[in-house]
Amino acid sequence: MKIVVFGSFHAGKSTFISAIDPDSRHVDTDCADGTTTVALDFGRVVINNCQIHLYGTPGQERFGFARQVIMRGMDAALLMVDCTCAVDEFTRQLYEDLQRTGIPLGIVMNKCDLSESCPAMVRRALPGARTFEISARDPVSARNALDQFVGLVTTGT
Repeated sequence: MKIVVFGSFHAGKSTFISAIDPDSRHVDTDCADGTTTVALDFGRVVINNCQIHLYGTPGQERFGFARQVIMRGMDAALLMVDCTCAVDEFTRQLYEDLQRTGIPLGIVMNKCDLSESCPAMVRRALPGARTFEISARDPVSARNALDQFVGLVTTGT
């Protein structure tokens, strides 16, 4: 199953994939705020005898062409959202575009372990999709969210 992880810059996509698969691969570059993905992240995991391939997309608008290539053939999508700040226009646009595809979509609300997180704000801004509260730095919460999402996708609920 091909699951593509979308989200804005520094939402936690690469960290999420690394938490799921410590041997994951990343194509990134240095920037003023650390590193940023410029091509993709890739990780693998088996859930309920199903091989899951996770692809992380670049979180900057200028890499739209890369997102288009990566999303071809995807079976499901996760939208990673930073719960410590307001939902930006780029994230809203990703959400609307992904909803139009008709594929299973989950919203991963990251940084929920921080005191300034506000999951309710994200749910109001992006209504209608299944949500998962995590800290991408915590492999247990990341894996639990992915397990739940894959369960929903494979059972068609």
